[in-house]
Amino acid sequence: MTPTISDLATLIDATVHVPESVADAPTDLLAQAITSVSLDSSDTEHGGLFAALPGTKVHGAQFAARTHSAAVLTDHAGWLILLEEGETRPVLEVPDVRKVLGMLSAQVYGNPSADMTVIGITGTSGKTTTSYLLEAGLMRAGLKVGLIGTTGTRIAGQPVPTSLTTPEAPTLQALFERMRAEGVSHVVMEVSSHALLLGRVQGVDFDVAGFTNLSQDHLDFHSSMSEYFDAKAMFFAAGSPIRADRAVICVDDEWGRKMFDVACAEREDSAVWTVATTPDSSCYDNADYRTENVEVAANGIQTCSLANSHGVAELVVPLPGKFNVANAALAVALADAAGVPDRAAVIAGIADVGVPGRMQRIDCGQEFLAIVDYAHKPAAIAAVLDTVRAQTSGRVAIVVGAGGDRDAGKRPIMGKEAAKRADLVIITDDNPRSEDPAAIRAAVLAGTADAEVTQTNPQVEVIELGDRRKAIETAVAWAQPGDVVVVAGKGHEIGQLIAGVQHHFDDREELQAAINTRFGKEVKHND
Repeated sequence: MTPTISDLATLIDATVHVPESVADAPTDLLAQAITSVSLDSSDTEHGGLFAALPGTKVHGAQFAARTHSAAVLTDHAGWLILLEEGETRPVLEVPDVRKVLGMLSAQVYGNPSADMTVIGITGTSGKTTTSYLLEAGLMRAGLKVGLIGTTGTRIAGQPVPTSLTTPEAPTLQALFERMRAEGVSHVVMEVSSHALLLGRVQGVDFDVAGFTNLSQDHLDFHSSMSEYFDAKAMFFAAGSPIRADRAVICVDDEWGRKMFDVACAEREDSAVWTVATTPDSSCYDNADYRTENVEVAANGIQTCSLANSHGVAELVVPLPGKFNVANAALAVALADAAGVPDRAAVIAGIADVGVPGRMQRIDCGQEFLAIVDYAHKPAAIAAVLDTVRAQTSGRVAIVVGAGGDRDAGKRPIMGKEAAKRADLVIITDDNPRSEDPAAIRAAVLAGTADAEVTQTNPQVEVIELGDRRKAIETAVAWAQPGDVVVVAGKGHEIGQLIAGVQHHFDDREELQAAINTRFGKEVKHND
């Protein structure tokens, strides 16, 4: 049943303001059904609700007049703006719009997530890869799957345009409604710390929650690692309205072990499963899922045994990197936790998947390994380089930069981790956004000069080259048979944002073009 303005006001305990002309008899006005919700004044539908939030520069209420909405949801500051402008539609006022927006949106769209199995994955690194692996496994098991994450949204493998890792609550609930209407039975979604703190996933009925790991990132948004952890913990903590029925935690790092304790509070132990891939970890022997006997082929494809109470299964991981063994094991465990009966099909689906910009091999017939990876934080840089170093007898080069208008504290650490492990480090521009690119490069460069770095790896060569295309070409020209070239930071992204202007730039295209140019093949850049 479609809720009315009055129903929604009651649901969120809102103060209702109505036009003076109907103040004495507002019943009919408040009985109007609300069929959609939007934060965007440009696409608010007739019969919809416009949610006017405070922004960094202006309040959304200033745009309410241009909408076709039947009513407006806002806070007290927004109501004062609407009152001054003579708003003639009902206004629902609450202290904090974001705290109620998810629950309200779910109600408007008919609580669609309750009719599907929803699996959420959070953590610093590995969310996208794990979600892709899980999607592939579920589809191989014959299920109709929806995917929501960093690289976009898909329904049964078909792309649906979205812009955020975890969309805003109204968009998310509308997506769920569409997925339900198209027969989706299982939804796999990335859940970012921003989404958790900003209430985007409030109102979602999660069945299973997964945790990959935690390392430094987003400290421009969170003031400390502890606060970052606490944001992620909202997905697992007792009393949280979005706590899933079951949880699967990778306990390879200390944050995972801490999250396990959070997840176990006030519920049965059988509802929380652990995954471990590091034999020397204190939690390894007691983990519910353990990987054993990992072997790596020359092309980076890995095989291992995955042991749990069901026995031992052979797992093929089509991506290089120890961390991808953890991601694949987590994906299998999440499918089990969701009650998917055909485990063999899940494992077979994982063996065939490729993830855009995640340890993605660029193969043009060259005799060195060329990889594009989304690594844009210190721990991810270290993990990628440790992986390729362990899997090659040759030299390793990395092209790396840092994004502007984001956590500046990680920049020198990224440089340090790169210089400790690579033979050649080329520091270049990533997405400078509104910052001075040279200043960003200087911060990354400073980390490579650390005394500890030069003592650990005295042979490292460091080059600063702002032009990202030339940086990639330089790395490719340097490589010899048996070497590895890693282009890190942008992964699947197809744009470079410089001084507010978006330029087409795809690391995968550029790396392929550089290899082909070096070996005499004709190349046309897509600028």
